[in-house]
Amino acid sequence: MVRFEINTALLVELLLVLVLWGGFAALLIALRAWFAEQAPRLFSRASPDLRQAIELVARRLRAYVLVALALYLATQFVPLPFGLQVWVNRVALIAVLLQVAEWTSAGIGIYLERYRRQRLDEDATSVTALQAFGVIARVALWTLVLLVALENLGINVNTLIASVGLASIAIGLAVQNILSDLFAALSIVVDKPFVVGDFIMVDNFMGTVERIGLKSTRVRSLSGELLVFSNSDLLRSRLRNFKDLQERRAVLTVGVVYQTPPEQVLRVPVLLREAIESVPDVRFERAHFKEFGASALIFEAVYWVQSAEFVKFMDAQQAVNVRVLERFNAEGIAFAYPTQTLYVVEAVAPSVK
Repeated sequence: MVRFEINTALLVELLLVLVLWGGFAALLIALRAWFAEQAPRLFSRASPDLRQAIELVARRLRAYVLVALALYLATQFVPLPFGLQVWVNRVALIAVLLQVAEWTSAGIGIYLERYRRQRLDEDATSVTALQAFGVIARVALWTLVLLVALENLGINVNTLIASVGLASIAIGLAVQNILSDLFAALSIVVDKPFVVGDFIMVDNFMGTVERIGLKSTRVRSLSGELLVFSNSDLLRSRLRNFKDLQERRAVLTVGVVYQTPPEQVLRVPVLLREAIESVPDVRFERAHFKEFGASALIFEAVYWVQSAEFVKFMDAQQAVNVRVLERFNAEGIAFAYPTQTLYVVEAVAPSVK
């Protein structure tokens, strides 16, 4: 008889907890909906950053967290047996941890995206580094939440960490390429051979860096397609970065015919210099009679186009070539072209005695 009364009392407590649980859950969910609807009006005068933070909290407040909190509040009014109360507390704590972790992770993502839009043109290096560290921060955040949740559930985390450490060695051997790309990404962030927005050339491929990930780097080529390089391959390649290019070097090679008189040969370097210096935004370096070619006298001139833009570089080269052509025509200097001279010797028949 006593046993029946004890079970009846426990059943009544459980029913009260269920009723309170449902009431608190409905109330919290209704408050969430009201807050999400009224927040723009209530905080219309707040700063943009504060409004964005409040919107993030309201949009990402999960129902399962409210349900877990409702159960915890219900057990504060009608205490459950110790064993059940401990598990209710654990569930509520884990739900809150997951919610805080989700808010933090979303906040990191919003901050990184805003920072990228604001600073990409001014400081692409810091954008690249911050994106990589943002991924690391998210991984560290969720790892910490997982460890705290496991510790809260009564699992020996120290033993688990030791077991995971041994398993990670075996996994590391199996995924060497992935780990190689991961460490290469960290090396790219720290050493900064290139950053997002740089124009680079890898072997015969060239384009603008759009994204540096933990495993691969994406480059938009001049023809429009997306090139994907693994980070480890990039570090092993001979890479050319054109971002800091201030001027471009050009080498002009000219051949004139062997019949050119010596006095005109001496005039050719002078004419080349005059032609180059007559073009705007071009810096002359040198001009010389370089060598005797197979079918021409070879002259070489070097100059710098003071612009990093490829179109301006080609325009300057075209202008220099036209000026050289004009001066050579005015001086009567003939350009050489491949020729071959054959000497025919008439055979003399031997005399017969």
